Amino acid sequence: MCDFYSRNKHLFDQLDNFIDSLDTRKGALIQVLHHAQGIFGFLPKEVQLYIAKALNIAPSKVYGVVSFYSYFTTELRGEYKISVCLGTVCFVKGADKILAQFEKELGIKSGETTKDLKFSLEGLRCVGACGLAPVVVVNGKVYGQVKPEDVTSILDNYRETEVNC
Repeated sequence: MCDFYSRNKHLFDQLDNFIDSLDTRKGALIQVLHHAQGIFGFLPKEVQLYIAKALNIAPSKVYGVVSFYSYFTTELRGEYKISVCLGTVCFVKGADKILAQFEKELGIKSGETTKDLKFSLEGLRCVGACGLAPVVVVNGKVYGQVKPEDVTSILDNYRETEVNC
């Protein structure tokens, strides 16, 4: 923990400032975890232990919340999080083929992140946009009626973002 902590002290300082700004620490675990994930990009063991100590709660409680909610991740994710809906309607309309095309073009499997930390890919059970099926979500932006041949242009939009910045 010391090594991770010393390398990321400025991030832990940001987390401390947030925790100190809370009216009460009681019942603030999910709020603190959301903020911590925003700061660090993920919630490794070291961050979870730090939060447990700061909020005076058992580390097992922190881990229980982190592992229960799919929003939280213990693995570093890419700058762009790509989610392919695999719910019934999307699946029937070819979501499995869309996911396979993303895997092929990115060179990763669902649940993985590219080596350059640019993209993370995952399959979801349902995003609640069945009328747009099949659906892909990239950092909250919804793409509807996606076809496998659309994957390249979707990825190019985010690849170009880096070049134009």
